[in-house]
Amino acid sequence: MPSADSAASPLAALPGAVGAPTAEHYGDPVAEQRALVAGRAVVDLSDRGVVTVTGPDRLRWLDSLTSQALAGLTPGGSAETLLLDPNGRIEHAMHVIDDGVTTWLIVEGDEAEALAAWLDRMRFMMQVEVADASGEWAVIGAMSPAGAEPSIPAASPNGAPLVWSDPWSAVQSGGWQYAPEAEHPGCDYPARELIVERAFLAELAGLARAGGVRFAGSLAWEALRVAAWRPRFAAEVDEKSIPHEVDWLRSAVHLAKGCYRGQETVAKVHNLGRPPRRIVMLHLDGSDALLPAPGSPVHAADADRADVGRITSVARHHELGPIALAVVKRSLDVAAPLVVPVDGVDVAAAQEVIVPPEAGQAAAVPRLPRLGAQRR
Repeated sequence: MPSADSAASPLAALPGAVGAPTAEHYGDPVAEQRALVAGRAVVDLSDRGVVTVTGPDRLRWLDSLTSQALAGLTPGGSAETLLLDPNGRIEHAMHVIDDGVTTWLIVEGDEAEALAAWLDRMRFMMQVEVADASGEWAVIGAMSPAGAEPSIPAASPNGAPLVWSDPWSAVQSGGWQYAPEAEHPGCDYPARELIVERAFLAELAGLARAGGVRFAGSLAWEALRVAAWRPRFAAEVDEKSIPHEVDWLRSAVHLAKGCYRGQETVAKVHNLGRPPRRIVMLHLDGSDALLPAPGSPVHAADADRADVGRITSVARHHELGPIALAVVKRSLDVAAPLVVPVDGVDVAAAQEVIVPPEAGQAAAVPRLPRLGAQRR
């Protein structure tokens, strides 16, 4: 079966569209951001993958394998969960919708086939069936301020509309927020992902040409995500990432649920240890109109120019200007001035703390004296 991103979307052929397989923008990324925020535009996310799980054991089974409590998910409910390796490193991130018959997993397009294959191997005696359905189903993104309904309908093959409501807008039950800010920018991030039939994309393109629906590009969607400090698997995760480093305990991990692969590391780092790295938002100097590419190194702005991390996502936000997410060493001073080299120019970068250096050690276990040590 072809992957979700193997061919250009019909929406990438709309007038003004730049980029493929989905459009990065349609001529004005800043105006597109504002339209998204106001709920007047939607975005083509058809390069995402869709995996389906059916059968009476589906939710209990997924609950046993992944980081979030899913067994009690009701029809129309949505959640976010992670598949970890035995050492707690992130292997997959899934946006979960259940419609009472099928559980739908929205993932990065190039992850769907591998995730479906792994899940299929884990069925054992459980009554579940797994399929990579990316060839039949596609994803559209929308912002729904104040609970407004998206401007296009989601599919509802089993009665419940397939609308994933991003849980990043609040700390979820059983979760934990490391970010110290009481007014987290994620609270104003009403992101939705709608599953539609892939054949519907051509109809949407016709509606857009007739003025019936407005599309924004992926640059606008990403700028709003970065401003909300919202991690994405395709950007913030590498082969060493654990959930604590990007504050993913906020929405995708339940700290009191039953056993699952990688749980020991999640509990140990949260209760007794410290994550080795931490995510920050960087406010970039826009004087030279230069934006670093994801993967660019972040250096200390001193004589040694020590390498302290890497850029994971970058954007031009309609209010904040040039911003980026970066994963840096935990030990980096939160007040340290930083630079990011771009085309031979050092772009100054100011940190905004998301995960603080002191994150972790939530259990506050008292330190016991060494065996044989004398009390005074």
